[in-house]
Amino acid sequence: MTSDHCFLVLGGAGLVGAQVVREIARQLTPERIVVASLFRGEVREFLHDVRREFPHVEFTGAWGDVFVREEFSLEQRRRITQSRTRRDALYQDLFGSLDEAYTRSALAKLIEQHKPDVIVDCINTATAISYQDVHSTSMKTYDMLQELNRIVDHEDILALASFGRELEQNVSMLMVSQSLPQLIRHVQIVHRAMREVGTRLYLKIGTTGTGGMGLNIPYTHSEDRPSAKLMSKTAVAFAHTGLMFLMARTPGGPLVKEIKPAAMIGYRKVSYKTIKRGGVPQFRYQSKVVELDGRLTLRGDENQYVKLDKLQMAGVDTGENGFFARGEFETITHIDQMEFVTPEEIAQQAILEIKGSNTGYDVISGIDMSIMDPSYRAGVLRQTALDKLARLEQETHSHSVALGQLGPPELSKLLYEAHLLKLHYGTLRAVIETPASEIAEALYACVQQDEPLRTQIVSIGVPILAPDGRTLIRGPRLNIPESIYHEVDVRSGDVDAWANKGWVDLRPHNIKTWQDRFVRMRRTQHMLHTRGTSSVTLKTYLPETIEIGAVVAWLFNNDYQGHRIK
Repeated sequence: MTSDHCFLVLGGAGLVGAQVVREIARQLTPERIVVASLFRGEVREFLHDVRREFPHVEFTGAWGDVFVREEFSLEQRRRITQSRTRRDALYQDLFGSLDEAYTRSALAKLIEQHKPDVIVDCINTATAISYQDVHSTSMKTYDMLQELNRIVDHEDILALASFGRELEQNVSMLMVSQSLPQLIRHVQIVHRAMREVGTRLYLKIGTTGTGGMGLNIPYTHSEDRPSAKLMSKTAVAFAHTGLMFLMARTPGGPLVKEIKPAAMIGYRKVSYKTIKRGGVPQFRYQSKVVELDGRLTLRGDENQYVKLDKLQMAGVDTGENGFFARGEFETITHIDQMEFVTPEEIAQQAILEIKGSNTGYDVISGIDMSIMDPSYRAGVLRQTALDKLARLEQETHSHSVALGQLGPPELSKLLYEAHLLKLHYGTLRAVIETPASEIAEALYACVQQDEPLRTQIVSIGVPILAPDGRTLIRGPRLNIPESIYHEVDVRSGDVDAWANKGWVDLRPHNIKTWQDRFVRMRRTQHMLHTRGTSSVTLKTYLPETIEIGAVVAWLFNNDYQGHRIK
């Protein structure tokens, strides 16, 4: 049994989340459960019930939209996007600096505040992100661009000024509503927050998007089929799974699991009630008879129709999926249709996974077992390829170091710096025993004299910073700094940051950094003949010579936490 004290259940007042909260309280003896959901009312109502059921557990409530910055979390997204200033803020959170977006994030602050040992994420993330309806917004924007062309062709300045504001709203809405950038930023933030607070386990209750059905699914969320929005939901759901697969393979993070129900989830209760859409009651209207000629109005003025009374019906409350009438529920749950699974069954499997049981329902584990891993045959052929490359380099008197296509620019920088050290000094010991300033001047003389090597480096977008730190040898383009503009200002500290990211840096203090690295590499070599196989670890560098690929791989394994763990 684990010693988890605090559990954070995202979407905890929802259909599945509520049962997960109850099973955690019942089976795992937690000290505290944080129930986080979108609306304050549903959180308070649920906490009133569970506090009576489980008086020995401390329950804490939290509410708001976890996909936006904290200052927007209690507002509807539709209201946020109506303001140009706030659309700009959403854009910065989505495409701007991750560090800055993280400090503003409602989700990051929630996790940092409560420091949960376990997070169970029951939010229907795919629906929340994909149902911002990029498809419809794209079609409207396209129509507006066609209208813009017409206005420009007629040189209608007054119309252009008025039209521009509406077009800006549509274009900016389209940018901040894109699914994948939102999903990627969400995963980056939640993973970073969990690493910061030491969360042990992240368990996602995911979705297939279609309740386990295929492209022929006859059900959507009220739109016609085939539904672009529904297909977007499935695409986002499995993109989320892919990103969680990466989370699970990242050192220093939590365990990551996902349970994906592949059926309709139901149900909360059966009742007779007033039907609401978007939280607003629906009404019955007196009907009209119209002729089908000319234009057909799709959304008429409700004030032109006689309002009778509120629309009421007996139905089944399926939580986030909606309220279904008897006919709808009977159809969707019929054998060979979507059928359904209960939230209690999902919660039970979630508890088993939290306990460490192998339920067979963890999607991330299933992918792990199904993918093809590195092979022994490839390992043998790797050396054959390396030997042939070395022969070709000798025959052609060339340098096969880096092209930049593998990326990032930091990789090219490290490889070329290691290559220069190899050309002049050959071994780790020789570099360590030579003064850093002497090495810096020798390597600078080398790149000045070796025209093919120098032009090769700068032609792939990697400049060479001279030992004085003020002179830059460069080609027509620079990979670092990254910018959409052709020119940028050079401010205090920029040169150091850019040199670390993607410039061949021949300053003495960078040479000293290489010497420190080589000292650490050599420390592990004395164990090779005394400890057997246990002496070969991530920290082991086997050769005495500078093998550039092995050197940079060692750095990625040890200094950059860039190694695989499975």
